[in-house]
Amino acid sequence: MPLKTSKFIWHDGKLVPWEQATVHVLSHALHYGSSVFEGVRVYETPQGPMAFRLTDHIRRMFSSAKVYRMKIPHPAATLVDACREVIRANGLLKGAYIRPIAFRGYGEMGVAGNIEDPVTCSIAAWEWGSYLGEGGLEKGVDVCVSSWQRVAPNTVPALAKAGGNYLSSALVTLEARRLGFAEGIALNSAGYVSEGAGENLFIVQDGRIYTPPVAASILAGLTRDTVIKLANASGFEVVEQNIPRELLYIADEVFLTGSAAEITPVRSVDRIEVGNGRRGQVTERLQQQFFGLFDGSTADRWSWLEPVLTDADASGRSAAV
Repeated sequence: MPLKTSKFIWHDGKLVPWEQATVHVLSHALHYGSSVFEGVRVYETPQGPMAFRLTDHIRRMFSSAKVYRMKIPHPAATLVDACREVIRANGLLKGAYIRPIAFRGYGEMGVAGNIEDPVTCSIAAWEWGSYLGEGGLEKGVDVCVSSWQRVAPNTVPALAKAGGNYLSSALVTLEARRLGFAEGIALNSAGYVSEGAGENLFIVQDGRIYTPPVAASILAGLTRDTVIKLANASGFEVVEQNIPRELLYIADEVFLTGSAAEITPVRSVDRIEVGNGRRGQVTERLQQQFFGLFDGSTADRWSWLEPVLTDADASGRSAAV
């Protein structure tokens, strides 16, 4: 999907034109993948544009940086405010995707770099529609089990959302697309289901919801956490346990979750229909609960919605309307 550019990117404390947000070709992250990042959705709501779990995303970015001994040179609160600033500066008030990133810049060129090397922070935002294709949220998508496994424990830290980790994801997705699928599902080193290339995974069997545990080499996704809380609040039992590959084929429902993918049903795995080959009732109900957070039909009991506009912005917008 072509990237829709916007006007400005926040770059270490100031807004710069999109085309001027550049880095040196010898930046450590470019050569060794030493970056951590997040993806945050902004939704239009009756109360104005809201960033979904923005503070939680920034908190996770700091946790990822801690694993790699990267010292982010700005307080978390500054980055939260900067995300809002980028949305306002680009006029993306009806929905956007925010990409905060911190990375080792120009400095020592050894594999490990130097913990004293500068860490650069940038925040971009752009319009981004359905990640797994138009119609996927309703009709579902076709996926395959990849020949590429997720990283084994004690090799690369799966809980850190680091740029280098996504080389594995790229291989999974490239293989899936080459074979005619929308996405690939990776197993872990023990042969159990781990996650999609950029999504967590859930299955529904006999009214109970299952998802791989954190120890299955997954990223502990914030949308995953959201779905678990919404499901529990709706009376569903959610079980975190190892999932054998064949359970994907005989499950009543399968769905993927992520900031980009939101809640996307899976209609087939390896050309085997899941359930009746379309979005299941539990998946649809959870979608309604999730998207209801943004139209007001689901109460935001967890304070996940964070305003993008300041009080002055909101007043001016109301007056203009």
